[in-house]
Order: sequence, then C-alpha cells, then structure tokens
Amino acid sequence: MKFDTPIPAYLADEFSMYLENMESLSDPENPDLLRNYLKTLQKQLASNSAIFKGLVDQLAMAITLSVRINSEKLAKVDLTQPPLWADVKPFVGVHADARATITQLMEHSEDDLKTAILLIHLYNTYDSTPLPEEVEVDDNDVNESYNTYGYDE
Repeated sequence: MKFDTPIPAYLADEFSMYLENMESLSDPENPDLLRNYLKTLQKQLASNSAIFKGLVDQLAMAITLSVRINSEKLAKVDLTQPPLWADVKPFVGVHADARATITQLMEHSEDDLKTAILLIHLYNTYDSTPLPEEVEVDDNDVNESYNTYGYDE
C-alpha cells in the first residue's frame, strides 16, 4: 500500500540510509540476500539489545522482520513533528519471538525504537516511482501556434 507521505526533515537522513541499505540488498539474482542479512541483524539484536544504539537505520533493519505496522492507521498520525512513542505504539505488533528484545528496547532506547518504527512505516509506504518531468511551456510558442491558422489580428 502506498501513501503520499512526505519524509519529515527530522527523519530524512536516517530514512535515506535505511532506503539505500534496503535497496542495495534487494538483489533479484539473489532474493535471499536481504532476508539473510536481516536475520543476521535480528540475531545480533536479540543477543544484545543495545548493539544498535545510535544506529537507527541498522536497528530498523534488525526489527523489520519482527514487527508488523498498521501503516494505514499510522499514516493518520501527524509526523511533521516527532510523535511520542505512545502515539506510535498502538499501531505496532511484535512477533512473539521478539517481544523480549522489543521490551528491552522500549526500556533503554525508546526514542531509537520509535524512530526505527517510523522508518519502516515510511519505507513500507514509500513510492519510489520517479515523478514525471515537468515540461516548460514557452508562452511565445503558444502564441505562434495561433498564428499558423491564418487569422489576422
């Protein structure tokens, strides 16, 4: 599902890194590359929940397979300013195997967890289709087309 959700300025750098990492690991010739990498990060996080402290893009990748985000409802939250974790949390489901890790993150890295969830949400709803180029219209060209009809002015 794609929404017209602009990337807020406070998330732009982290989102850019997350997007670049996810796209660089998405290889049609090796479809398991991304999944295997995400599972490796997930195992690292499970063994040490503070391993990605300050590395929000990597944290987002590590929890990507562990969370389910209701992006339809989260899209209604105003993201122009950083929301509170309490505003984001109701729209996040956690896989049973990751509950202990996510709970630890909530206890010591709540802000990083919230940001990681927002990155995943924005990535899931991001439309990477390039916008069509705008064609500049020269007013002189428009007026010249009227002259070809042979009317006197």
